[in-house]
Amino acid sequence: MDNTQYFPQLHKISQAKITLGEILSPTPLATNPYLSGKFGADVMLKREDLQIVRSYKIRGAYNKIRNLSQQQRQAGVVCASAGNHAQGVAFSCNKLGIQGYIYMPKTTPKQKIEQVRMFGNGNIEIVLYGDNFDEANDQAKQFASQEGKTFIPPFDDPQIIEGQATIGMEILHDTKETIDYIFIPIGGGGLASGLGACIRQMSPGTKLIGVEPSGASGMKESFKAGKVVELPKIDNFVDGAAVRRVGDYTYNICKEVLDDIITIPEGAVCSTILEMYNKCAIVVEPAGALSVAALDFYKEKIAGKNVVCVISGSNNDITRMEEIRERSLLYRGLKHYFIVRFPQRAGALRSFITDVVGPKDDITHFSYTKKTSKERGPVVIGIELSQPDDFNTLVAKMEENGFAYEYLNDKPHLFEFLV
Repeated sequence: MDNTQYFPQLHKISQAKITLGEILSPTPLATNPYLSGKFGADVMLKREDLQIVRSYKIRGAYNKIRNLSQQQRQAGVVCASAGNHAQGVAFSCNKLGIQGYIYMPKTTPKQKIEQVRMFGNGNIEIVLYGDNFDEANDQAKQFASQEGKTFIPPFDDPQIIEGQATIGMEILHDTKETIDYIFIPIGGGGLASGLGACIRQMSPGTKLIGVEPSGASGMKESFKAGKVVELPKIDNFVDGAAVRRVGDYTYNICKEVLDDIITIPEGAVCSTILEMYNKCAIVVEPAGALSVAALDFYKEKIAGKNVVCVISGSNNDITRMEEIRERSLLYRGLKHYFIVRFPQRAGALRSFITDVVGPKDDITHFSYTKKTSKERGPVVIGIELSQPDDFNTLVAKMEENGFAYEYLNDKPHLFEFLV
């Protein structure tokens, strides 16, 4: 099939919806009172985080594997993933009694490996290979080719895209109101291209906004270049949406259906994760928070409108919460790190605390080793403020009291090394 001519048709999406009815019920679409009040709009959440594998990926994976020939089923399937796609493939293999081989990087957390193994329930074999996804992916494709097995791609495949597109049919079925905006997370583009194609055919007046993390904006950069480009490096923090290269099918479809693509700083994503948990009791993974985080960047346009945010998944490792909080504080200007050169005399620290640190400031990091024959000793110090505007006062007090310092927040390489 020529990927420049493929476009998901409604009859194909309808067939995928029937196929998925074998294993899935539609996920809820419900107005969120907190977000609606905050933005002065009717904000509805499409809760794909409530899928049995806690992400929408099951839709495309099952639709693809369910439509394999008997010969392909007997030969088995292969995929590469350290996250949601692996769980969708594992679940599908278990339901259909197909042998699957799932390649994951050796660096994959044990918790994710165990989740995939649980969903596979004896029908999959996990192969740990390489130090990153690209190495595992290349090896998985090679293995599939050599052994005559079908490779199940994470996003760039017509039946994967058609499976994800069924979300659009569910959204339109579950509301009588005209939908003005839908915000859709983008990683490789399978969700945005599928859902977008469905909505564009069934509700052409709805504006479709793709949302990418700033550190992995492959679709936006491809739009700018007029062709699919591979990013030289990415920030893997929003792991469910961090890909170096979007798909060829997905790029060409997104070009036709998306009205805009916006990029969201990873720190803003972290703030949204915490806000969704604290205000709405909803646990989302970083990619799952993208669509809600985008509302802050579109708030003037969506006021008074009917808005849908796709919550794409909730596979968030609890051990990441401290990092999420840290990134949120840094983004909001509430946490700052310095190298401060303390005079090596008794009382220097007491002076810093009483004369520099404000009554509502909190020292959260302090690393110091006394050195002999030195007048001053460097201290790596982290300070959490109650208000972003307090930063200028803090710096001014350090200078007034003779504490020489170097600011670390805007020096990422030094920051990562020392903190």
